[in-house]
Amino acid sequence: MGDEPEWRWLTLGGLICILQSFVDFDIDGPWNSSSFSQGSIALLGLGLLYLAWFRWTFKVKGVAPVISRWKDPVNSSRKATGIGIALIILAYITGRLEIFPDPTGLLLSLVGMLVLLCGLYVWAVVDGPLQEEE
Repeated sequence: MGDEPEWRWLTLGGLICILQSFVDFDIDGPWNSSSFSQGSIALLGLGLLYLAWFRWTFKVKGVAPVISRWKDPVNSSRKATGIGIALIILAYITGRLEIFPDPTGLLLSLVGMLVLLCGLYVWAVVDGPLQEEE
């Protein structure tokens, strides 16, 4: 396990940063806007979670999940597309509920769109119109 990059601390830090956006704290920050402060901290958490996911999935440090590293890109792209759509629906629902702070729906929407875009891109390159002819 010595050559596998550490991902657990990134996961913990990312979850803490994101979970604070689900609780309505008054952290005004230097810009006097608690929702902006919560959203900024949650975006940092999303970045940390992405790095943790990348290290856990591909067992290397980096940020770009090139298609050659995927074990089963066709099935993985379908799963990513489905998860992206589900996150966008969840973002729509949480954005209309008063129990969540303002940035919650926006953050879920951002993640959903990025996951959906990744899934559609991989599908297009591996099994869709951007597939290379042999």
